[in-house]
Amino acid sequence: MAQNIYDSEEFFKEYIQLPRQAKGLTGAPEWPALRSMLPASLTGAKFLDLGCGFGWVSRWAREEGAVQVLGVDISENMLAKARTFPADEGITYLRADLDSLVLPPSTHNVAFSSLTFHYLKDLPRLITQVYQTLLSGGTFVFSVEHPLWTAPHNPHFIQDSEGHTVWPLDRYLDEGERVTNWLADGVIKQHRTLATYINNLIEAGFTLSAIDEWAPSEEEMAANPGWEKSRIRPPFLLIKALKLVDQKVAT
Repeated sequence: MAQNIYDSEEFFKEYIQLPRQAKGLTGAPEWPALRSMLPASLTGAKFLDLGCGFGWVSRWAREEGAVQVLGVDISENMLAKARTFPADEGITYLRADLDSLVLPPSTHNVAFSSLTFHYLKDLPRLITQVYQTLLSGGTFVFSVEHPLWTAPHNPHFIQDSEGHTVWPLDRYLDEGERVTNWLADGVIKQHRTLATYINNLIEAGFTLSAIDEWAPSEEEMAANPGWEKSRIRPPFLLIKALKLVDQKVAT
């Protein structure tokens, strides 16, 4: 079972103050890049939002024309917040652990996840579930913390002997659990290499369509002092994969 840190009172109190929670999609700097990976039109689509949180993307999908949205999250705090927004009969929220989630086959046109998969212990299993639940021609778009971020045992920028700000990469190829202090002590994340994310998709049957090691542009850095460090170490990895028409369902 994935760690449910979001139902910790201490953690959640700090988390809801982050810009991406207080402002929604406009507070998530990587959202425009993620949006560009999703289909240009969602009219008539059935949309799956894994790790839906407050439901920002679930509601956006409905605004874009999705006829049915399933938002899944392990956190009761997250889902309770999502349900404070005006009810929408086209959105269903489900509390479930993504490490053991079973999805109905051949149901969804689009599957999406934002900054969730680096918490999961059994990601290959979930990716196979996503492949099976997508219809032929379906799209799978997700983001995770970049493996360069999750690898170090002490993920903080440091000054080298020449006074340059650097990111101390270590243990990159040693995949597995990392325990960090982020908003609260003892947050557990799962480090995977870039190759592992890609191979998990290929082994499930997906065809890669786009990969973005997101970092802010010059214009974004000028408007947001402090973001320049993200050019030293990209914070997010964004991936788009497709279930090609007539491909067989993975077993």
